[in-house]
Amino acid sequence: MDVHGNPGRDYDETCFKDIKINLSAVKAKAAEVASRRSVKKQWQAAWQLRAVTCIDLTTLAGDDTPVNVSRLCAKAAHPVGKDIVKMLNMNEKEAGLTTGAVCVYPNQVKVAREALDKCGEVGRSIPVASVATGFPCGQTPLAPRLEEIRSAVRDGASEIDIVINRTYALAGNWKGVYDEVCQMKAACGNAHMKAILATGELGSLRNIYKASMVCMMAGADFIKTSTGKEGVNATLVVALVMVRSIRDYFALTGVKVGFKPAGGIRTAKDACVWLSLMKEELGEEWTKPNLFRIGASALLADIERQLYHYATGCYPALSQMPMG
Repeated sequence: MDVHGNPGRDYDETCFKDIKINLSAVKAKAAEVASRRSVKKQWQAAWQLRAVTCIDLTTLAGDDTPVNVSRLCAKAAHPVGKDIVKMLNMNEKEAGLTTGAVCVYPNQVKVAREALDKCGEVGRSIPVASVATGFPCGQTPLAPRLEEIRSAVRDGASEIDIVINRTYALAGNWKGVYDEVCQMKAACGNAHMKAILATGELGSLRNIYKASMVCMMAGADFIKTSTGKEGVNATLVVALVMVRSIRDYFALTGVKVGFKPAGGIRTAKDACVWLSLMKEELGEEWTKPNLFRIGASALLADIERQLYHYATGCYPALSQMPMG
C-alpha cells in the first residue's frame, strides 16, 4: 500500500504550547459518535469490507512462532473466505481485497516477508510492519532502539511502529521527544514510520495533542494511539484529540498524516464507528489504508462472521472462522 510521506518540519513549540482542550465537549462528541446507528444492509457490508483493507493484522505474543506468523500472513492475503466472496458476488482478485499490513515483532519480520511472498502477487503487495524501539515500553537506551529499526528494515519491514519516550513526554521535554523521533525517522530509511503515543500513559489530553504534533513535526507518517499493552488503549475521546491534531498539522503544512487506533477494537460495529469518525473529522481519504489503519488481531474474525450473516442470513460460530 502506498502511504503518504511526511518530511517533517523544524521544531516549533508555538504550534502546541498554549493548546487548550475542553474535556466535557470532547467527551460529549465522543459519546455522540459512539451512539450513532450504524449503516445497514449492503452499505454496512461495504464499510466492513473497507475496514478489512485497513487492518494491520497483528500478532505480538511471547509465543509467536514461524508457523502462526505464516498462518497470519496467509490470512492477510485472503482475509475473507472464498465462499463468502462468492456469495457476495465479488471477484477477490479484481477487488484487491487484502489487509493493510501484517504487524509482527522484529525477529519475525523475515518470516512474515517470506510467507507473504509465497502468496504470490497479492502477498507481495502487502507491507510487513514491525514494532520496534523497545516496544512496548521503550525503556532502553536510544542506540539499541535505533538498531532495532535498522534490523527490521534490513529483514524486509516497510513500515515501522515506534514508541515514543514517555518519560520525556511526562516531564514536558518535548524537544527531547522530537529529537529522538527524528533519529528514528532517519533510521527507518525508506520505510514509513508510525509513532505510537501510548496515550493511556500520557496523563492528559493536552499531552496527547502535544505528543501528536511533536511526532508529526519529527516526520511521523502515522500517529498511533497505543501499543495494545496499556491498561487503556484506543478510545474515541483520545482519537478526537489526535485526529484534530492531524487536521491542524495539515492546515499548517499541507502534509497528510495517517491515523492508527490500536487495542480493544474487536467487532465489525466498532470498525464502522471508527470509519465514521474518520470520514466526519478528516474526510473520505482518511477511510482508506494509505491514511487509516486499525491495529487488531481479533477484529477480522468478527467482520468475516458479519459478512457471512449478510450473505446467508445466519451466523456461523466464531470457532468456524479461520481466525476464530
